[in-house]
Amino acid sequence: MTAPLIPLPETDAPALPNWPVVARFSLPNEAATDALATRLAAVLQAGDTVLLSGSLGAGKTHLARALIRACLGAPAEPVPSPTFTLVQSYDAGASEIWHADLYRLGDPGEVSELGLDDAFGQAICLVEWPDRLAPDWPQEAVLIHMERLPDDSRRVRVFAPQEGKSLTARVLTAFPS
Repeated sequence: MTAPLIPLPETDAPALPNWPVVARFSLPNEAATDALATRLAAVLQAGDTVLLSGSLGAGKTHLARALIRACLGAPAEPVPSPTFTLVQSYDAGASEIWHADLYRLGDPGEVSELGLDDAFGQAICLVEWPDRLAPDWPQEAVLIHMERLPDDSRRVRVFAPQEGKSLTARVLTAFPS
């Protein structure tokens, strides 16, 4: 593993919902993250929301990009980060994919201005920095929290509400046992 490119502060840990942890595992490298994204792409469907949480550099955008490419069936597809646009959308045939980065969101009310409220029920939604939604977490969602470790691997915890059991069951099939 290579040394991290940017030192990360210890204090940018995002807020997490008060949902139970339903899975824990590690991702030793980018290839493992890509493989997870491919497995997730196979089980996600329109109306599914995956919240991607973690500090800067945790791997949220890498996972989202790999998942989008897998859904599109296009491994070389350019997938820009929505850091400045806040939302990027993709036509994946059977479903639209919305990739949102809420890091720069100034006010939780801006979520509806972005159209995310409607997208949650209609598209596959991947949301980075979902703590900007708190306390109004989408209840039909799973949250993947990633932590970058000193060896550049990732520790992953998956949180899910009691509601949304169908999504949780499908998503859990994608994770390593």
